[in-house]
Amino acid sequence: MTAGNADVFAALASPVRRELTALLLRGPRSVNDLASHFEMSRPSVSEHLRVLRDAGLVSEERSGRRRLYRLEAEPLMEVSRWLSPYERFWRDRLAGLRELLDEEDGDDHEH
Repeated sequence: MTAGNADVFAALASPVRRELTALLLRGPRSVNDLASHFEMSRPSVSEHLRVLRDAGLVSEERSGRRRLYRLEAEPLMEVSRWLSPYERFWRDRLAGLRELLDEEDGDDHEH
């Protein structure tokens, strides 16, 4: 795992930050719009956005006094690529377990 992936995992460890990324899937949003979805102060939401920005998960664009935040997909794609072999490993293991259980179930019906 690269240091960048570790930053992404650390940033996404917070349920608030995961919810922020889900909101940003719908497109760029202002900090005020994002803050309206939480029962916390705007500065607290801004701090969560800073962590996401530092991990490369969001970018910030200033438009006058407004700041718009946008989800950046590349770090998530890197994590997905890193996790892919593990996903295949567990899918194969679970398929093998399913086959074994089906065989045992079939053996039980024969006796």
